[in-house]
Amino acid sequence: MALTMALPLCNNAQPRLFSSLHRRQTPFGAHKKQLHFATINELRFSSSRPKFNLRRILLSPPKSSSINGYSVQSSPEFLKDSGEAEVDRFERVKRWIDFVRSILPGGKWWNSDDEVETRILAEPVTVSRALLRMWELVAEERWIIFASFSALIVAALSEISIPHFLTASIFAAQSREIAVFHRNVRLLILFCITSGICSGIRGCFFGFANALLVKRMRETLYSTLLRQDISFFDSETVGDLTSRLGADCQQVSRVIGSDLNLIFRNVLQGTGSLIYLIILSWQLGLCTLLICSALAAVMLLYGRYQKKAARLIQEFTASANEVSQETFSLMRTVRVYGTEDEELGRYNQWLGKLVDIGLKKSVAYGFWNLSFNFLYHSTQVPVLQNVSISLHPNEVVAIVGLSGSGKSTVVSLLLRLYEPTGGQILIDGFSLKELDVMWWRERVGFVGQEPKLFRMDISSNIKYGCTRNVRQEDVEWAAKQAYAHDFISALPNGYKTLVDDDLLSGGQKQRIAIARAILRDPTVLILDEATSALDAESEHNVKGVLRAVRSDVATKRTVIVIAHRLSTIQAADRIVVMDGGKIVEIGSHRELLHKDGLYARLTKRQVDAVA
Repeated sequence: MALTMALPLCNNAQPRLFSSLHRRQTPFGAHKKQLHFATINELRFSSSRPKFNLRRILLSPPKSSSINGYSVQSSPEFLKDSGEAEVDRFERVKRWIDFVRSILPGGKWWNSDDEVETRILAEPVTVSRALLRMWELVAEERWIIFASFSALIVAALSEISIPHFLTASIFAAQSREIAVFHRNVRLLILFCITSGICSGIRGCFFGFANALLVKRMRETLYSTLLRQDISFFDSETVGDLTSRLGADCQQVSRVIGSDLNLIFRNVLQGTGSLIYLIILSWQLGLCTLLICSALAAVMLLYGRYQKKAARLIQEFTASANEVSQETFSLMRTVRVYGTEDEELGRYNQWLGKLVDIGLKKSVAYGFWNLSFNFLYHSTQVPVLQNVSISLHPNEVVAIVGLSGSGKSTVVSLLLRLYEPTGGQILIDGFSLKELDVMWWRERVGFVGQEPKLFRMDISSNIKYGCTRNVRQEDVEWAAKQAYAHDFISALPNGYKTLVDDDLLSGGQKQRIAIARAILRDPTVLILDEATSALDAESEHNVKGVLRAVRSDVATKRTVIVIAHRLSTIQAADRIVVMDGGKIVEIGSHRELLHKDGLYARLTKRQVDAVA
């Protein structure tokens, strides 16, 4: 495969190699240089990591993420100024002092309700009602609960009796009462064996009840969710519902599997021990009762705050799941725009809050007791063979063909989403593999088939992935270029409107995605099936975007359009027709129609389908 591409570069700007020590931010300029893409006859994808290269790792640009298997290190700590280090140390000490003060009674940590997004929540369920509901879920196997509590009672009574007979055995041995000693030892062994057996039965039955409760609870919750009104799903996120169905059900089930088990065991043992102590000495028993009452009051007091912490953990876990699920579903967009660090920051934000809450709980307790497999690689099927494409500045090139012909493969290689196992792609004499992938992607704008927007306001979606400082005027300019400004301005909150799955139509989302790509001011703009899911009006607007991009001669921008709808790409400067991983035709719309080849047949087929 040979791929030739001409892009405008500045006179003094060179592509930043992967091994470069400095991150060059010089934009593309005005004059042309011939960029040659050359590969061997076959091109296959490989999901395997490149060979380990220590020199590349050490010479990687600072503050970059790990891309395509290459590890990149952050700026070394020894570059920091000593004065800044002293300030950082002082700030860390100050934060720890503030933290310790916050966890004391009346500290600001206990007023942490404002950390969670305000939501319309149901009324809190009382403990008795929750236990009754869980009892109903395991109603068909109530014998398991009865057997569990029976074993618990027997084990608790046996454990209470062990100290008594152990003491009696010691006294009998001291007084040389052999018969009494032998009797007490036999009873002591009997109670130890009984306690061990009943404790095992208790744990087994409680664990079985716990698993059964999780199953019934998830079945009931899932059934209830499936029968909710559609409006319910408009206000709830997928990550939140998934968290409720998974982690929350597991947490509630621990009430039977662990909490009730320990509570009843401790209550029985404590009550029995207190009664036995009062029989031995009422003065000592009374002192013990007062101490236990004081501890119970402390537990009730801080139990309220632990309840708040548990609710925060559930909310933060749901938010973290939502971010990760959103990022994975939009991974192609994240990779193309080079925002891995930003997405990691969003995820770390919620993880940090989870760690913070967990740390606070731990301190309070102490105080108060991608393997990825690519199909083509595994099957060793050649994806592209003998492909040669020439791309020039300020040119619109369309790539068309049947499904599976290799159109999107060319785009994936240009974006370095995958690496070829054979051959190479040269850009202005430099191998694409040796260019810093982040530097290269900053100069490429990409709009995929399905509009991918994040759950943030429209302005943030348009600015997503921009490394330079962007003003609101720039955002509005990009939206106007994408024919999106009018409908955005008509929304109640304008550019601050939060993007929701059902708020915007497919065409509106697509134009926002195009505005996001235009705002980057890319040298290469790639539209991969950007109009396949649009209606006639939205497709007309996207065509207007292409005309506007093409007429912007000053940018010297190259546009690559991949489309099934041939009406979208008729105005392209050149049309590349692919079939079976090969290029079969190249020319303008009129030239290809005169050839009466595959393009002419595809055009006739679509015209007949419309007629």
